[in-house]
Amino acid sequence: MPGTSKSRTTESVEVEGYEGHIEDLGEGYTVAFETYTADADLAPLLTGLPDDRCQAAHWGYVIKGKVTYRFADHEETFETGDAYYAPPGHTPVLYEGTEIVEFSPTEELRRTMETATRNAEAAG
Repeated sequence: MPGTSKSRTTESVEVEGYEGHIEDLGEGYTVAFETYTADADLAPLLTGLPDDRCQAAHWGYVIKGKVTYRFADHEETFETGDAYYAPPGHTPVLYEGTEIVEFSPTEELRRTMETATRNAEAAG
């Protein structure tokens, strides 16, 4: 059975407001240990995806803080101690001081992140 920890991931990303430690677990799933160091509404980074929303599902656990997922007809906020499922079709809102562990289907996450990266680079 594949496994990892925050200190043993093969990919690390650190940009303003975000630190992530990411591992492809095989079998089609990726885990991300994420820390948000600034508030951010990520909707602008998802422009160009269907409905301009994330196309990956996420299963997660909030270690501390909170995270919000906005859908076309509602939003859901998860706080310290909550386990959650966010289906495709959302935009995330991140809050400073939040730490989560999140599992996502690798291929859907990759396609979403390609678009988000292009949008971030275009925005400077």
